[in-house]
Amino acid sequence: MIRFFGGRVMTLANGIETQDIEVWTEGSKIVFVGKPKAEELDGKVFEREYDLKGNLLMPSFKNAHTHSAMTFLRSYADDMPLQDWLFKQIFPMEAKLDGEKVYWLTKLAILEYLTTGCTAAFDMYFELDDYVKACIESGFRSVLCGAVSGDKSNLERLENNYLKYNNVDPLISFMLGFHAEYTCEKELMEGVGKLAAKYKAPVAMHNSETAKEVRECIEKYGMTPTELFDSFGIFDFGGAGFHCVHMSDKDLEIFKNKGVWAVHCAGSNVKLASGIAPIVKMQDMGINIAIGTDGPASNNCLDMFREMFLMTGLQKIACDDASACPADSVLKAATVGSARAMGLSDCDIIAEGKQADLIVIDLFQPNMQPLNNIGKNLVYSGSKQNVKLTMCAGKVLYEDGEFRIGEEPAVIYKKSNEIIESMKD
Repeated sequence: MIRFFGGRVMTLANGIETQDIEVWTEGSKIVFVGKPKAEELDGKVFEREYDLKGNLLMPSFKNAHTHSAMTFLRSYADDMPLQDWLFKQIFPMEAKLDGEKVYWLTKLAILEYLTTGCTAAFDMYFELDDYVKACIESGFRSVLCGAVSGDKSNLERLENNYLKYNNVDPLISFMLGFHAEYTCEKELMEGVGKLAAKYKAPVAMHNSETAKEVRECIEKYGMTPTELFDSFGIFDFGGAGFHCVHMSDKDLEIFKNKGVWAVHCAGSNVKLASGIAPIVKMQDMGINIAIGTDGPASNNCLDMFREMFLMTGLQKIACDDASACPADSVLKAATVGSARAMGLSDCDIIAEGKQADLIVIDLFQPNMQPLNNIGKNLVYSGSKQNVKLTMCAGKVLYEDGEFRIGEEPAVIYKKSNEIIESMKD
C-alpha cells in the first residue's frame, strides 16, 4: 500500500478544485480518498509513504490519439502538406518496419509519455504483438485501435484482434477501428459497421482531418466522411473520430446524437496546416471532447501540456474571443475526457475503486507560482518539467527524472537511432 499525503489533491470528480486530503493505493487501485482518522492510521503499514510537500496529486493524462512507434520518423519528414507527407514519406518508410523495430520505437514513446504525466495511449498501429509486449514490460496502459485499411479481406484480422487483445492483459484493451475513409474500400467500412453491431461496440478512425479529404469523399459518395460512416452503422454504439477539423453542422449533430467523441489533435493540425477544429461549437452542443497528440512524426512531440495550450489558444484566435475554450474544460478533456473516449472509465478520476493512474505535479517551480489558480496554471503555464512522478496501475514508472520500466533509456535511444539509420536509403 502507498500513501500520498501532505499536499493538494485534484480528484477531478467535481470540477478542478484542490483539497487537503490523502490518497492511498493498493495493488493497481485507489483504496482510500479523504482525511483519515487517527485510528485508521494507527498500526497501518505502508509500503511507501510519499510526502507531497505541498505539491499536487491528480489523475494522469491520457493520450487519446497517437501512433507511438512513429518515433523513428520524428523530424524526418517535416514541412510538407498532409497528403504528400503521408503517401510520399511516411507510408514508404513504415513499409520497412518489423516487429522488433516497433517494440523498441514504442519503448521510446513510452519514455516520453511518462515524462509528460501520461499513463495511457489510444494507439493506432501495426505489429501489435510487439507493441503490446513493449507496453506490458514497461507497465504502461494502452488501448489499441484497429488500424485496418484496404479491402474487406482485412475484416477477419480486425475481428480476431478485437477478440485477442481484449483478453491479453489488464493493461491492454482493443477498440474496433479503421484508418480512414480515403484508405478504405466501401465494403471494408460496411463490414466494420456490421462488426460494431455484432459486438455492440464503439468504433474509432481518422475523420475529416483535411478539407481535401472531405471534398473528395463528397465527390465519391455524395456524403461527408461522418455521414458515410453513420450510414454504415459505424457510430451506432458510439466511438471516436480523430482530428474532426472540417465538420459540417450535420456531422456535428451525428456526433452529438450518437455520443461520438471528437479527439482534438491541435499540434498535428497546426503543423500539417490541416485547420482549426470547431471545438467551441462542439462544446456548446455538448459533444464529448478528448485530446490526443497524434504521432511523433506529425507533431513532433508527445506532450499533453503543449496540446492543452494549443487547444485553448487556437480556439480563442478562431473565435476572436479570449474567453473561448476555458482552461477548466481543456484540463478535463486531457484527463477525464480522454480516459472515457478510450473506454477507460475506471481510470478517469481519483476515487476509491478506480485505477491508480496518478501523477504528482511540482508546484514549487517558477512557472507554477503564485498559486492563484492551479488548474489554469497547468493549462496556460504548465510544462512536463513540472511532472515529478507518474504512476500507472499502482506502479511508479517515472520519478524525478528516473525511469522504472525495466530498460535503461540509453539502450532505447541507441536502438532507436540504429533503426532509423538502417532504414534510410
